[in-house]
Amino acid sequence: MPRQPSVLIIVENLTMPLDRRVWQEARTLRDNGYTVSVVCPVGGKYTASYELLEGIHVFRHPLPYEADGALGYLLEYSWALAWEWALSVKAYFKVGFDVVQACNPPDLLFLIGGFWKYLFGKRFVFDHHDINPELFEAKFNRRGFFHKLLTVLERWTFKTADASIATNETFKEIAVARGGMDPARVFIVRSIPDVSRFKRVTPNPALRKNWKHVVGYVGIMGAQDGVDLLVEAMDDLVNSQGRRDVGCVIVGSGTELPHLQRMASERGLAEHITFTGFLSGEPLLAALSSFDVGVIPDPKNTYNDKISMNKAFEYMTLGIPFVQFDLMEGRKIAGDAALYAADNSPVDLARQLAQIMDDPELAQQLSDEGKARAKALLKWEDEAGRLLDAYRLALAGDGARDSSHHPASMPAPR
Repeated sequence: MPRQPSVLIIVENLTMPLDRRVWQEARTLRDNGYTVSVVCPVGGKYTASYELLEGIHVFRHPLPYEADGALGYLLEYSWALAWEWALSVKAYFKVGFDVVQACNPPDLLFLIGGFWKYLFGKRFVFDHHDINPELFEAKFNRRGFFHKLLTVLERWTFKTADASIATNETFKEIAVARGGMDPARVFIVRSIPDVSRFKRVTPNPALRKNWKHVVGYVGIMGAQDGVDLLVEAMDDLVNSQGRRDVGCVIVGSGTELPHLQRMASERGLAEHITFTGFLSGEPLLAALSSFDVGVIPDPKNTYNDKISMNKAFEYMTLGIPFVQFDLMEGRKIAGDAALYAADNSPVDLARQLAQIMDDPELAQQLSDEGKARAKALLKWEDEAGRLLDAYRLALAGDGARDSSHHPASMPAPR
């Protein structure tokens, strides 16, 4: 009987099992006979350097110090890369693997994938989470040398990959046009929740408090994520409009968290905004189930226009009406399940939130549309099929691919 294949997944920016997409992929591979190992940083309560978690081997490395400036980023990524390489060696001798799956950012993990591919004959799968050239442009409002360098690193990553996993059609287009990949080797696997696990539960009363309306956000808090615009929208609702019936729950963490907490305090919003930190499992579901209205505050720019927001899938799956800015991919995903604020304006964001809070019929309509859209279009079993197709192709080498059983399509919004 042939040995079942094994895989090593490397993810740098979040520990396991907090990265829902990657952990869901790991579980899917495990459930389909793969032996799965993961290399990731420590984070939150997950500090063990090694543990067997749900049958998945998890190897964790210390967090580097937080980067500041070009030299800081170089040191941070060099530190992380050295740890990831060392733990990949440890995983090889402890567990073994046939495939290395690298999840960006950063676009440096092809160095580890290439090491194992070209020296030891392993296969390399690139899980394309972020478009770093666009992210650089959005954060610094310029291109220049570092933008070009990121484009080169991205291209080398695609050139090294035996198969690539894209989160949406736009990412697939980038893999083909910018990365030079054969379209038959690029598989779209959206970050869709597994509805067998991702369901409404009893709301958390400590988060709902006595608010009539709870506005909620879940996600990373970096400079490009727009959570400051959500705080400004709450400022408009509470201080400008005088509303005392609304609270806000912000779930997650990131480099901007201390700034956001100061910002909330300085504007007299400490009583109205609760920061929970990272949550996962039942506590995350209890927090999401406490939301009356969800928010995707990511501003419109060249980066956010092209990425698929995990929280959009999560809000729709749970039937949470939500507001976002008018992002290209965001509108493709949400269609009529969301309201759209204009011009990156926190005032208009507040206006759209108030419209949902003050109109129960509209809120129910958006909720029903989101659940219907999620049920019709967002099925993890379809995404899982394409994930497994990517692995079959990677392990087969240069063999042909037949994707007819797992086509990826998202109908245009109505």
